[in-house]
Amino acid sequence: MTELSKTGAAVGEPVSSTPAPTSFLEVRDLKVHFPTDDGLVKSVDGLSFSLEKGETLSIVGESGSGKSVTSLAIMGLHRLGARGKNVQMSGEIWLDGKELISAAPDDVRRLRGRDMAMIFQDPLSAMHPYYTIGNQIVEAYRIHNDVSKKVARRRAVELLDRVGIPEPAKRVDSYPHEFSGGMRQRAMIAMSLANNPQLLIADEPTTALDVTVQAQILDLIRDLQQEFESAVVLITHDLGVVAEIADQVLVMYGGRCVERGPVHEVFEVPQHPYTWGLLGSMPRIDRQQTDRLVPVKGQPPSLINVPSGCAFHPRCPYADVPKGGVTRTERPELRLADGGHYSACHLSPEDRTRIWTEEIAPKL
Repeated sequence: MTELSKTGAAVGEPVSSTPAPTSFLEVRDLKVHFPTDDGLVKSVDGLSFSLEKGETLSIVGESGSGKSVTSLAIMGLHRLGARGKNVQMSGEIWLDGKELISAAPDDVRRLRGRDMAMIFQDPLSAMHPYYTIGNQIVEAYRIHNDVSKKVARRRAVELLDRVGIPEPAKRVDSYPHEFSGGMRQRAMIAMSLANNPQLLIADEPTTALDVTVQAQILDLIRDLQQEFESAVVLITHDLGVVAEIADQVLVMYGGRCVERGPVHEVFEVPQHPYTWGLLGSMPRIDRQQTDRLVPVKGQPPSLINVPSGCAFHPRCPYADVPKGGVTRTERPELRLADGGHYSACHLSPEDRTRIWTEEIAPKL
């Protein structure tokens, strides 16, 4: 992934003067704020990343860090907030050379389902309970293709068979509540792949599934990605899933990126104390565990009143290592650590290396 410029282009502003995108998906300085009666919720506050076809980017972080809000912004699903209040969005989202934030809603709607698709966390609530699985796949296919219902139904059966649904010709007429959790997730994947999208966003696709089904769903996504050469954005809080399927990883905290880079780099030499905390709270089965898992202390920040300086400093055990209280007054910028590996931390490279090698890594 390459470092991106921060243009901050607002909705409706011309973007012709900005550099042309060099990647299939480019997110530049994305901000998504929600006006509420209690204040402005800064769910995403300046996020940048890029992704190529055939690659998998995993976005990780605690609940409320901005992962799902980012995915919905890419899909163009943030038009109106609660009580009809307009969501405040700025920055740029480029998909295959098309800018989505400044695009008309109808243009984004035509891309949704055809060029980009999403696997939602809870397929039971994402699917309509009054329509059969087959009817919903048929609708997703026919809205982008001028074909008869018979042709679309045949396509639905083919997709259900492709994702491993037994007896697809019969189960195509089943309702969502008649499927198990793993079967519903497979049906959701079939629906998202109806038009062979080039971008697939999976929002915690293995949540609430048992480990055997989780492995099957991950293998399915990986196989389909290789078949269709799609770019995949995988949103999860499970670092085991990240290690299994991702090429790149982006760690979010308080609506911002605190670390991103190749998955092996982030796992082997993480550069941010928050990432250290996430790795320390992950159980290991490849070695004997002698100590209890240590969770990240404290609570995630309020996105209405994000702490000044580094948002992680109230929970960071190393906040006082940099002199002059800089962690409380200055927000760290995302800087290159090594080989496409970026982090946003006030600790010096020497301090990070020392703490990781002497204090953190031996306990993992």
